[in-house]
Amino acid sequence: MNNDEHFMLLALEEAKKAAAINEIPVGAVIADAGGNIIGAGYNLTEQKNSPLKHAELIAIEQAAQALNSRRLTDCTIYVSLEPCPMCACAISNARIKRLVYGAFDEKGGACASLFNLYDYPVNHKPMVRSRVLEAECGAVLSEFFRKLRDGD
Repeated sequence: MNNDEHFMLLALEEAKKAAAINEIPVGAVIADAGGNIIGAGYNLTEQKNSPLKHAELIAIEQAAQALNSRRLTDCTIYVSLEPCPMCACAISNARIKRLVYGAFDEKGGACASLFNLYDYPVNHKPMVRSRVLEAECGAVLSEFFRKLRDGD
């Protein structure tokens, strides 16, 4: 198992926390250059009645507080689902060095699926790696939506 897979497993644990409270199961963790987790989060949009409580934004806020800086230049964010436009912009604004995600989001992904924000002249473009534990990330989402449809 490589580092990206290790940290994606941690993001998946965050996603499972969201599923346990009937939130769309997306999780994120941020690691600094030394491999220390400095931010983590999972979706809380329903719990907090806020469209801003995405996993990525929660993790970015924690990491910025941990570093006492809005710039996360030597950090990597691991997300179980391809970021939406809002989160992709936040990743750029935080100057995060690397974005690693698992499953693609065909209806809302802003890093490949729907469009790629980083193809545009934004201030900062992270290095992007996709499909890390893609099947596992997709399975968590599929199971959540299956239970939702079936009324489980």
